[in-house]
Amino acid sequence: MKMKFTPLTKACILLVAASSAMASSHREAPFITGNPKVDATDLYMFRSYEAGRSAFVTILANYQPFQDPQGGPNFYMFDPNALYEIHIDNVGDGVEKLTYQFRFTNTSKATPLTVGGKAVKIPLINSGTIAGVNPASLNVRETFTIDLVRGTRRGGSRSSITNAAGGAAVFDKPVDNIGDKVFGGPTGYAIYANQHIYNVTIPGCAVPGKVFVGQRKEPFYIAVGKAFDLFNLNPLGPEVGGNNNDLEGKNVSTLAMEVPISCLTNGSEPVIGAYTTASLHQGRLLNGSPATGLNKSTRHGGAWTQVSRLGMPLVNELIIGIDDKDKFNASKPKDDVANFADYVTNPVLPALIQSLFPSAVAPTNFPRTDLVTVFLKGIKGVNQPATVVASEMLRLNTSIPVTAAGSQNPLGVAAGDKAGFPNGRRPADDVVDLSLRVAMGALCVLTGPTDTLNVGCKPSDAPAGGLALTDGVRKTDANFGLTFPYLTTPLPGNFNPVAPAGTVFP
Repeated sequence: MKMKFTPLTKACILLVAASSAMASSHREAPFITGNPKVDATDLYMFRSYEAGRSAFVTILANYQPFQDPQGGPNFYMFDPNALYEIHIDNVGDGVEKLTYQFRFTNTSKATPLTVGGKAVKIPLINSGTIAGVNPASLNVRETFTIDLVRGTRRGGSRSSITNAAGGAAVFDKPVDNIGDKVFGGPTGYAIYANQHIYNVTIPGCAVPGKVFVGQRKEPFYIAVGKAFDLFNLNPLGPEVGGNNNDLEGKNVSTLAMEVPISCLTNGSEPVIGAYTTASLHQGRLLNGSPATGLNKSTRHGGAWTQVSRLGMPLVNELIIGIDDKDKFNASKPKDDVANFADYVTNPVLPALIQSLFPSAVAPTNFPRTDLVTVFLKGIKGVNQPATVVASEMLRLNTSIPVTAAGSQNPLGVAAGDKAGFPNGRRPADDVVDLSLRVAMGALCVLTGPTDTLNVGCKPSDAPAGGLALTDGVRKTDANFGLTFPYLTTPLPGNFNPVAPAGTVFP
């Protein structure tokens, strides 16, 4: 739906967009800005659309935002003193029933170079070109393990996920894309990284799954710069090509899993919920003497403390108040109603718009049951469990058929593509445009006068709910891979855009 764009409408939309402009969950809370290695940026979950893999669910948890490709010499290793987790609720009660735990180890090989008769350790992460898994030329080996916990994350039964080829429980992570010379050309890194896609044996699963952990090109897309510049774009303009994607030149670190649907559901309920967290030890002590080796500058101890949490995109940015953002990152879904209900049922931003611009009518249905539905329960008949406790997480109905690549609509369920957001989330789903529209009452319009979606509102409750709000950035499934892990090869370290001829720098 297109409407005439006015300065008043622009001002109203500005405040909604400003909260979401930091990208899906990049640097979203005060504490996490100082701990980027445990900053969860995006979570994706969808039925695999690779040919022959529709009986699997792909889960992608991205960490470490805004990675410049040339960010050496240490590049972007995971934190060996952190615990990274992907949680699955397959009942609907807001409590994890399956948890996949990732732990990392970084080991220096102390590679020396003889200089003037002395063996001196090299200052780089590699001593030459790189090919194969853990070559001698790779100076720092990064490995990881995965444990599956059934039950609560700290009190359940634990078992190791192992390599289906040989049974090893330790996996190698590929080093980041240092550059084309290191990997033998533009396609060299893809060949190298693909050797780190593992078929894995998951305890209790009759069919192997897949795992990949490594750097990928940042999949999230948004016009960040213009949104911060007082929303210096046309929010009712073209949805495609209206602005540049400001994350196009960045990379990200991905935990990718492909798990059989039968190993995620409980056998009767097809809807699963997921969220990812990262935790640090309660205590950290800086060594009083110089470090004795890699990662020895601090000592860590005490219980795990959750510092990052992500399910649905844009929740901490768009809904949670700034004073509670760290609290949200430390919380569990089962406690969301007690801790954060007012932020959802009585959202600040639409009220602020109404107070600043009285002639711009914001949604009038209070409590905002439409937002409770999409963020805390799932849409009935789409991705809401039969019995659900209101709790924020990304929910996927595994019984809804896959939409093949080439036919996916980035606007997902709102455009009739039920395999897309908010029924899970695929890489190409335009969650920025959709979140802007939902905040201003799009579900009240879509549900119609008889409330067919059971969201508790009607079109007349949301006069602005039909606006086709957009940041002007849009990708499609053609921008991503057709096979696991779907996210594309990261930009190489030698990537350095050249300024056009005649550019004058201040």
